[in-house]
This record gives sequence, structure tokens and C-alpha cells, in this order.
Amino acid sequence: MSLLVGVVRRMPQLALAMALFGSTAVVVGTPSSIHQDLAASYQGQFLSYLAVDLVLGFIVATCARRASIVAVAMSVAVQLLVIGGFAHGDNLTINGVIALLAMAASCMAGLLSRERREHAVVLRAQEVAEAVTAERLRIARELHDMVAHSIGIIAIQAGVGSRVVQTQPAQAREALRAIETISRETLSGLRRTLVSLRQADRDATASEQSPLAPSLGLADVERLAAATADAGVCVDVRRSGEQRPVPADIDLSAYRIVQEALTNVVRHAGTGRCRVAIDYGDEELSVEVVDDGRGTTGNGSAHGFGIIGMRERVGLLHGHLSAGPRPEGGFRVVAKLPLPAPLGVPVDTR
Repeated sequence: MSLLVGVVRRMPQLALAMALFGSTAVVVGTPSSIHQDLAASYQGQFLSYLAVDLVLGFIVATCARRASIVAVAMSVAVQLLVIGGFAHGDNLTINGVIALLAMAASCMAGLLSRERREHAVVLRAQEVAEAVTAERLRIARELHDMVAHSIGIIAIQAGVGSRVVQTQPAQAREALRAIETISRETLSGLRRTLVSLRQADRDATASEQSPLAPSLGLADVERLAAATADAGVCVDVRRSGEQRPVPADIDLSAYRIVQEALTNVVRHAGTGRCRVAIDYGDEELSVEVVDDGRGTTGNGSAHGFGIIGMRERVGLLHGHLSAGPRPEGGFRVVAKLPLPAPLGVPVDTR
């Protein structure tokens, strides 16, 4: 048994051969007088074959199916031959049945262990695939929000510049300056995203990496409003409630929702004004973007992803989003994002 413990993990077939040889030697080498005393007990006469059954179960659990079949066939043949040669009368049948049941039990335990391990591998592969898919969706949302807003404003500014380049050169220069600024900011954001992805792919387990630029959040809404104003839409930003830091994922999602809503206003509303209201409640963060334009958005078509992306962001944070035309005219987007309870505040668990 001590030898088997050291050999079975590295060379299970050799361990099985050693167990069969040792067990058979014990049975064959036992004097006939002792055989007669132990003839009525399988546990006494053929106890050594329990080691064979343990090794057999290990082989079934860890080795290939062909090797397992060969091991089972060899073990059954040797044990039945030995039992047939050294058991007599009724003991022959009893010992044979007990041997077969013991081998069947070890094989079943090995099969269950194999299936459990294979199932765990499948579950792990599914978790990895789901994580990869979720990360791809997150990156797609980030790129869409970043690029769609910037390209929308650039398109507006380019149109303005082309119309007034002959009659109002100063305004055309302002439009080109705005295009240059927004293009540089967008390129910087894309570069940061790509660099971070490459670093993560190069060394996913590195403990120290170069610090990345701080992520965007509600503190950058005023700068976003200024960029939208350069595109011809004046944004009135209003904040209410106790302004305080919020978790990074909520902060970024709220900013992206405002950004996408303003992009829709610039591209589809046909108005020069809109309002952004940010309310810091005790239990939730509310973000509202309202305009008095045409009350429609291109994202309601099959080709738009803005509203869909907003709903995905809010859904991941277990919040609520409503977006649609207002009865009095215009379009309204409201996102309510739950906030975690502050430290030290008791939570009602009833």
C-alpha cells in the first residue's frame, strides 16, 4: 500500500499491476490450513484485492477511457481466476459476487469523479466565455459612446464651417478649432483604451502597471456641456441634493448616459437648448436630459444603439431608464441608478 501511494499518481497502470501481483501473491502464498479457516470470509481471504479496487477507481477517474477499459478487464479476469481457483462450494459464488460488486462500486466512484471534474471544466469554460462576452460588450459601449458623441459634434461643426467659410471666416475658424479640440480628445481617449487593453493582454497578472488617466464622471459634465455648446446646443446643467462621490461604475455610467443623450439632441432634436438635471438622492442618483425639439430620436430605429446602450448600462446597475417624447413637445431621458447605503447607516433586512 505504501508503494502504491507513491506510484499511483505518476504511473497508475504500473500501480494496478503491482496491486494485482501483490494481492495474488498474498492469496496464493497463504498456507492451505489458513485458507480453510478463512474460506467463509471474502474479507479474510481476498482482503488484499481491496487495494486493487482502489487503484482501479483512480484509473477510471483520471485515465483515458481505453486505458480504463483495459484496466477493468484485466482486474476482473485476474480476480475471478484467483477466486475460482481458491474458493470452493458456496463460497465460490459468494466471493465472486462480492468481488464484482466491489469492482463495480470502485468503477462507479471513479466515473462520478470524472464526470464531476469534466462538468467543472465545462462550467469554468462557460464562465470564461461569458466574461469575455461581457468585456467585449463593455468595450463596445465605451467606444460607441466616445466616438458617436465626438463624430456627431464634428459633423455639425464641419457643416457650419463649410457654410460660412466664405462669408464669416472667423466663425469658420472657430468651427475648425472646435473640430481640432474634439478630435484630439477623442484620439487621446481611444489611445488610452487601446494601451490599457494591450497592457492587460501582455501581462494580466502584473501587480504594478503605469497609472492610467482618471476615468470620466459627473464632474466632467460641465466640460461636456461646453463642447455641446460649440456644436450649437446650449446646455443648462443643474445639480441638486447633497453632492458627494459615488462609486466609479455609477459615476461613469451616469456620464455616458448624459453624453449619449446630448449626442441625440445635437443630431436629432433640431433645437438650440436642452437641460441636464442631476439629483443626488439618499438612495438613488437621478439623471435627466430634456429638450424642446422635435421629440424623436434616430435611436428608435433598427440602426441606432444609443438608447439600447443606455438601457444596458442602467440594467447592469439594477436601475431604471425611461426615454421618449414629452406630451408638451421635445424628448426626455431619465435614468435612476441605485446608490449603495452609506457606511454606518443600518440597512433594513426585513
